[in-house]
Amino acid sequence: MARALDSRVELLAGLVRDAGSVVALTGAGISVPSGIPDFRSPGTGLWENVDPMAVAHIDAWREDPERFWHFYGNRFQTLAGKEPNGAHRALVELERRGHLDAVVTQNIDMLHRRAGTRELVEVHGTIESSSCLACAARYPLADVRERLTHDPLSVPHCDCGEPLKPDVVLFGEWLPEDAIERAHGGAVAVVTQGPTPWDDRAAVKLDGDVVAELEALVAAL
Repeated sequence: MARALDSRVELLAGLVRDAGSVVALTGAGISVPSGIPDFRSPGTGLWENVDPMAVAHIDAWREDPERFWHFYGNRFQTLAGKEPNGAHRALVELERRGHLDAVVTQNIDMLHRRAGTRELVEVHGTIESSSCLACAARYPLADVRERLTHDPLSVPHCDCGEPLKPDVVLFGEWLPEDAIERAHGGAVAVVTQGPTPWDDRAAVKLDGDVVAELEALVAAL
């Protein structure tokens, strides 16, 4: 088993060495070792007991900001104090060595930037700030948490009185055009546990622990 695993890591290392450009695409799985639940894992996923269309859609924010922020306030608490893990740090090391050009992530948790990734494309935005869609004012996360705490309905409001929206891409919103334009294709390596729609098209699939796999890749390079 270890020999087969090593051969797959070596295959991925060879792809990285030979590639003219390497980009890492990351999702919720890379942050699970940091104690952040993903969205759809049975028993632990964020969408196990809640309808995402009811709490994470742009229409939900518009029509019921109190319910929306009840969910997102809890989400902010879940992310508070979380630290980057070995997988985040492995990507930083690959970038430092010149093997990785950028990280394109769906995650909003800021862990890639806190780990030290320099070229980061956050296609779903970030919880780093929230904005007022009425007057375009923007507030940093610490300020938003403070407004959440002191509002009687736990809805952070702008100074103009309108509810704030976290600077993340909600269901029903377009992905940011500039971020999408920065993402590009090539040979695909999949590093995740469980099947994905890309498995048959991947040049290599690593399905062990994400921290161990990426640390092994760094060692192989």
